Amino acid sequence: MLVQDLREKILEGDLSELLHHSKDEDYPAEVSKLLASLPKEFAINTFLSLPEKIQIQIFSFLDHVLQIGVIEELPRPKISNILNNLESNDRVAFFDTLDGIEVTEYLNLLNDKNRLATYDLLGYPENSVARLINTNFTTVRKEWTIGQAIEHLRRFYSDTPAANVIFVVDSTGKLVDDIPIRRLVLNEHSKTIEDIMDGFYVKLDIQDSIEDAIQKFKEYDRVALPVTNSNNVVMGVVTVDDVIDEAEEKDTKEMQQFGGVESLDLPYVKTGFVTMIQKRAGWLIILFLSEMLTATAMQHFQTELDKALVLAMFVPLIMSSGGNSGSQAATLIIRAMALKELSPRDWWYVMRRELFSGLTLGGILGTIGFIRIAIWQQLGFYNYGEHFNWILVGLTVSFSLVGIVMWGTLSGSMIPILLKRLKLDPASASAPFVATLVDVTGLIIYFSVAAMMLHL
Repeated sequence: MLVQDLREKILEGDLSELLHHSKDEDYPAEVSKLLASLPKEFAINTFLSLPEKIQIQIFSFLDHVLQIGVIEELPRPKISNILNNLESNDRVAFFDTLDGIEVTEYLNLLNDKNRLATYDLLGYPENSVARLINTNFTTVRKEWTIGQAIEHLRRFYSDTPAANVIFVVDSTGKLVDDIPIRRLVLNEHSKTIEDIMDGFYVKLDIQDSIEDAIQKFKEYDRVALPVTNSNNVVMGVVTVDDVIDEAEEKDTKEMQQFGGVESLDLPYVKTGFVTMIQKRAGWLIILFLSEMLTATAMQHFQTELDKALVLAMFVPLIMSSGGNSGSQAATLIIRAMALKELSPRDWWYVMRRELFSGLTLGGILGTIGFIRIAIWQQLGFYNYGEHFNWILVGLTVSFSLVGIVMWGTLSGSMIPILLKRLKLDPASASAPFVATLVDVTGLIIYFSVAAMMLHL
């Protein structure tokens, strides 16, 4: 579909071209993007003008704001029809966006089967794969012939990404194997399912986290995975497209938190000005109050500063080096934990590695700092030795950088691990937070080294 052309026609009130493309495979996704580009009221009215069959098709692709907008304008029988015809995971995703009163209101519009299933799935933790389960799945038995299995799938299976793999169960519903659909097509119809089984399958447990699901999809390169309970009975299917959506949402929230912002509930362009200020102000206030400790540290060492004003010249250099090294370490460790390359149990390995990394990096920066002071002194750009031996000033800056960079890498690596151990989100150890912490402590290290080296 040519989205821009369709947009112009819709704005003119002509929906004929839009309806013409309704059989396209990518139609729901394209229409949802198209509606998202329109003014909210216009988008809602356009949705309401579509046939009910198409409304059901595209509802799950709409963002939360539009979903609520159209639901509020529809009569209750139509709301009931749309919600009952959603895939189970899309239905749970919709209910996840509602508050308590709204959940109760819309649960009452579901039929008995969907209401019980939705209520049950909403009882699982937000981060569990249960929230992504599609309960509309079909299984086959190993004693069936391929011909029987194909006929069964044709009658009961929907054309979804989950249809690329079929799941074999025994008489009690327990998972036995998974088979790619191509294996059915490429074998004789007279063979039994057991004849083409390889006995190997990958599954998710209903208690598994979304991170576990992401890892298994990556590791085994699957498009769909069965989800079983503690008795290995198949409860539903999770598809890779749903996992990708969750991974993108999770990564977006972590990136926002790591930048010192509360995670946004809506995309940036749809977040209101007041909400945006609220999301950003909290961290800025915390960091501002924390940075006040920097002024306190400076006041504490005012005597040393009065005796050697040359020290003040290197305060920005010292603070930025410590903050940057801490932010680097925090970024690396948080990402490694997100990819399950590290866990809190690896803290000793991380500490040793970052301690030596900090020593090496601090040594490199300290050497560069000393050379810079030496060159400026020798070329006459600045006389660092007016009150002190310039070599001592250079060594003060050099040794301070070693200590501060070591402290920065250590803090940046250990804080996320500590938060993870405390069952908190490591991303909340944002780069600004680590940098602020290292700024304050860095000044203490710097002036303490100066006091010893210059005998202040």
